Amino acid sequence: MSSVICVHLPRFPLVVAADGRGELLAQPVALAPEPGRSAVVGEVSPAAEAAGVRRGLPLGEALARCPALRLLPPDPVAVQARWDELVGRLEGIGAAVETAQDVAAREVSSRGGASVALDAEVGTAWFLASSVRRLHGGSLDGTVAAVRGALRMPVRIGAAPTRFLSRAAAGRARVRRPVVIATPPSGEPVDLGVLAGEPVGALAQRPGFERLVPTLERLGIATLGELRALPPGTVGARFGRLGLDAHALLQGHEAPLRPRDPTTRIEADLLLPEAASGEQLGHALGLLIDRVLADPGRRHRPVRSLLLQASLVERGTWQERVVLREAMSDAGRIRLALGARLALLPAPAERLALRVDGFGVPVPADRPLLEEDGAIRRARLQEAVRQVREVAGPEGALRVVGIDPDSRVAERQMALTPFEA
Repeated sequence: MSSVICVHLPRFPLVVAADGRGELLAQPVALAPEPGRSAVVGEVSPAAEAAGVRRGLPLGEALARCPALRLLPPDPVAVQARWDELVGRLEGIGAAVETAQDVAAREVSSRGGASVALDAEVGTAWFLASSVRRLHGGSLDGTVAAVRGALRMPVRIGAAPTRFLSRAAAGRARVRRPVVIATPPSGEPVDLGVLAGEPVGALAQRPGFERLVPTLERLGIATLGELRALPPGTVGARFGRLGLDAHALLQGHEAPLRPRDPTTRIEADLLLPEAASGEQLGHALGLLIDRVLADPGRRHRPVRSLLLQASLVERGTWQERVVLREAMSDAGRIRLALGARLALLPAPAERLALRVDGFGVPVPADRPLLEEDGAIRRARLQEAVRQVREVAGPEGALRVVGIDPDSRVAERQMALTPFEA
């Protein structure tokens, strides 16, 4: 098992908003609420945090706690552009990168349901140490030095056997001192080490586990080590599937990394006429969807998640990430999903952009289902089985196998085994 390296840039949206003015971050500052969204503050500086201001706090309460709090206008499009640049630098040193946005998008798509907007932790990425170690001296120190040299900004680095544990390790790391959790031999349990004393609030870094943390704290389970020490049966009986999933994370059981494909990036943008609204915005959105679907780089892959961005006339930017409930290539259905989000545009826009953030399994063009290539059918079936198991657990997809068809006892005639595509 190879170590997973987590690269974490704390307070990244606030750092981008400060635009190199380091003296601002030494003062009590926070990101102002984004236009058209809830009136809560975004990322906050350490000085504001010391005054009791936290991310997600209502604006009025934040100003009451810290009257000297200074608000910086958010710029989600600039944050995304800066983050894309840094991820490209990581890929430039040979790393196959998976971002927190990729993980959150898969979590949302695995739950099904309606199309949904998604806010993920910008500034966090992972890659396997084995993929780059030989390129940088064969040691973890060489890899860490390469990461710092590529990013050229303060970064916290953690290394552990899984994605979740490496993110928790990065949270405890310092700029010049990474935290490493040793990867055990295959089959042996993971030693949490310094993470055993980490608050259970660290689980909230994983999408979907936020609602579990308050319950654990009310029952007196304060640290990750205490939760891991509980028997799985007790955790399952009290907290259900969510508790068992959290317990498995602390045991080192997690799906492997699924790095993004850096060779394909599909996006389109369009300048809008002055004060465009209503039907004009809808027409512009339709043009953008047609352009990204017609891009040769899509290679017949259905679209899974998209990023819709706008530059507002009265300065500022707006951004919505939408994960579709199923991968699709139907322009009409995609327009229905994105149109609901475009209606939330807080002010007139002068530029509209659309980017494909994730794809589904490739589907060949102009061929019926029964004539599809066998490898493509197997890939689609494996993706369907994976999504079912993420929602319903390991026993969500089973195969019926005949055992003793002549038996008079029905239970002996057949058995259920894990389905393998």
